[in-house]
Amino acid sequence: MFFLSKLLPLFIYPLGLSSLLIALGLFWLWRYPRRAMWAISAALFVIFFSSNPAVSKKLVSTLEWRYLPLEPVPTADAIVVLGGAVAPALAPRPWVEVSEAGDRILYAARLYNQAKAPKLILSGGRITWRDDGDSPSEADDMKAIAVAMNVPASAILIEGESLNTRQNAVNVKAILEAQSIQSVLLVTSAIHMPRAVAIFKKLGIDVIPAPTDYLTVTEEPDATWQGHILALFPDAEAIAQFTRALKEYVGFAIYRLRGWV
Repeated sequence: MFFLSKLLPLFIYPLGLSSLLIALGLFWLWRYPRRAMWAISAALFVIFFSSNPAVSKKLVSTLEWRYLPLEPVPTADAIVVLGGAVAPALAPRPWVEVSEAGDRILYAARLYNQAKAPKLILSGGRITWRDDGDSPSEADDMKAIAVAMNVPASAILIEGESLNTRQNAVNVKAILEAQSIQSVLLVTSAIHMPRAVAIFKKLGIDVIPAPTDYLTVTEEPDATWQGHILALFPDAEAIAQFTRALKEYVGFAIYRLRGWV
């Protein structure tokens, strides 16, 4: 079921959906040319729409701007960091590396060093088909980065079994209850924060959002005429961000159907 939960949504994300439509168009090309034309036209629309920077930014901002950083960040009993921020130290990498969402562990370590909480709870397992099954969990890899940023190992608690946000929350709640921890600063990517907060609150956890890893900003300099022209063409980064936002909306819908949010 976990594998299917990762596989099936791929066919409604822009790249998978447009590929499916093109494949159907090619299949229908000789016997049903009109039907093929509509399928290929739909695929082109999906690609151009989802890869438009303005469209992508708007969709991403509907998630990211729900929780803006608090100033000042309040104190709590612990800081919880969700996985998805690191890559294991597999050759030829010389060490653990941060991924695109690596701001999570960097920001969490910064909050700890600012005395916002006395403990750091790192949550995240390792999906075995993506990496070597013998690799440490994401939580262990995040710990290595946190220690390098002057967080003492004695202040770090590890949850290295969870493979999705729901499991993050369930397993973290067990740690909170065992440690008599009441409130937590929740650190994850801004685009992921709405779903994460809803899941944690559903489990009765007193959570304070501490978002990071923003893909969009509220104020940008005016684009030049060259920038406006380039914005009309498909952009690989835009389609990737559009897909991330769509993934969150799909995930939220699925979690709501299952009663998790």
